[in-house]
Amino acid sequence: MAIAATISVPLTSPIRRRNSLTFAGSSSSSSTIQLSFPKYNIAGLCPRFRISASAASSMSTQAPQKASTAPTSFLDRREAGFLHFVKYHGLGNDFILVDNRDSSEPRVTPEQAVKLCDRNFGIGADGVIFAMPGIDGTDYTMRIFNSDGSEPEMCGNGVRCFARFIAELENLNGRHSFTIHTGAGLIVPEILEDGKVRVDMGEPILKGSDVPTKLPANKDQSVIKSELDVDGVTWCVTCVSMGNPHCVTFGAKGGQNLQVDEIDLAKIGPNFEHHEMFPARTNTEFVQVFSRSHLKMRVWERGAGATLACGTGACATVVAAVLEGHAERNCTVDLPGGPLQIEWREEDNHIYMTGPAEVVFYGSVPL
Repeated sequence: MAIAATISVPLTSPIRRRNSLTFAGSSSSSSTIQLSFPKYNIAGLCPRFRISASAASSMSTQAPQKASTAPTSFLDRREAGFLHFVKYHGLGNDFILVDNRDSSEPRVTPEQAVKLCDRNFGIGADGVIFAMPGIDGTDYTMRIFNSDGSEPEMCGNGVRCFARFIAELENLNGRHSFTIHTGAGLIVPEILEDGKVRVDMGEPILKGSDVPTKLPANKDQSVIKSELDVDGVTWCVTCVSMGNPHCVTFGAKGGQNLQVDEIDLAKIGPNFEHHEMFPARTNTEFVQVFSRSHLKMRVWERGAGATLACGTGACATVVAAVLEGHAERNCTVDLPGGPLQIEWREEDNHIYMTGPAEVVFYGSVPL
């Protein structure tokens, strides 16, 4: 039997209250469409007009009843067996954000995360992100389960979404920054006045054995423009870690400037990811150079496959471009989901990533 589900799309601005997310708007500016979906129930917020479709193909319209009391804070609901979430995206790299600040254990298992991320039978996402209590003096801890259930050290687009999520939970308006503990170490995002998020991603790791890669170092313990055979094709690659491993290529040996739109990611991406030279698997960036300040990149993410954007990948791309002599230290990196601004500062060796993060919808799902 199909279970009725409701998705609420944020057609109006959220009311910001500490530890709460609710919506307000006129009857003409907010609506909820209720449909029947198998397996999952996604509950919407404060509908002004509702269309219901049952399994028996009957359809009716309902006017909402006026609440006699103030609406319950959405993310403060704690019904047993239900997970309340907010879906965000950073340039199309989408995540299910979960308020997990009351526990150091994720509220869902990796196996449940796989089901939640399924784009046909679940909510649909590249990963599930948990906002957890800070450790070692940090404000918060961020953990992620990929769509395949694996746990990466960090995610650049995910940390921007995390920052916006925290701002909503904590009722932070205007410019704010805070510290986040991740598997890649300390990350410091700053929400800017225009709503974009600039993230201090820390220093890149260039020592080959720490990336990690088994490719032999060829410059100061680093792997820069080294040769890697993948299915009979020799690629020139530079290996960088942003707390997670990246293999960046600007093309095959002896080839012309790479045309990234011609790359069959679904075919070649897994062969890079699972290559024996990468003991922890790897993210792979295929890069096209437009100018010394403008790059275009497509990515195959470890544990998620082809995605519309990868923040750590964009950072690794600029590092590799500088090391190989293709670009300066401040670049616009075009991804399928849109551009990121990446700066590798010479004075502190830190990489700064600036880009957007947006709410997609709010919901709940039975576990």
